[in-house]
Amino acid sequence: MLRKTCRGLFVLLLLVLEWTRPGLPSPLRPICDLRVLNHFIQEARDAEVTMKLCREGCGLTEAVSVPQTTVNFDDWEKKNATEQAQEVQTGLWLLQQALSLLRTSMTNSELNSHIENTIRNLHSITAVLRSLNFQEYTPPASTVGLEGTWRVSSAAELLQVHLNFLRGKARGGT
Repeated sequence: MLRKTCRGLFVLLLLVLEWTRPGLPSPLRPICDLRVLNHFIQEARDAEVTMKLCREGCGLTEAVSVPQTTVNFDDWEKKNATEQAQEVQTGLWLLQQALSLLRTSMTNSELNSHIENTIRNLHSITAVLRSLNFQEYTPPASTVGLEGTWRVSSAAELLQVHLNFLRGKARGGT
């Protein structure tokens, strides 16, 4: 039940951002080809599986802030597209920061390859958002007390959050 009612923020943004004109009466559609998002999701799963098999050299050195991957649809629908984009951009930024820290703290080369690819995928999603001419995203000075976040202390938790964030993006309107 929770899975059906609470999805990642990005799915909603992808659907909302499809509108090219405010007030467009047609149903929302993803702005990104679902095959691309499904590919990103599969790569996130692969990274998660590799993480589970990793025995050493694959941990975080400190806890990191990550986006919450649940959303209250009533609250979300009350926000305008700019507010929604800001939330998603914050989530992407948090994941990029956390994965970059993971990349620098691990020594497992196979997992490192997956993390590098994951970071590239997040940059691609960010580029799609930037191409939609939303207000330029300015990262916060600190993640301490940042609304809509929580902290994880393991690489496995981080990769699970990343996967859930992507799953929500791809599955929201389908």
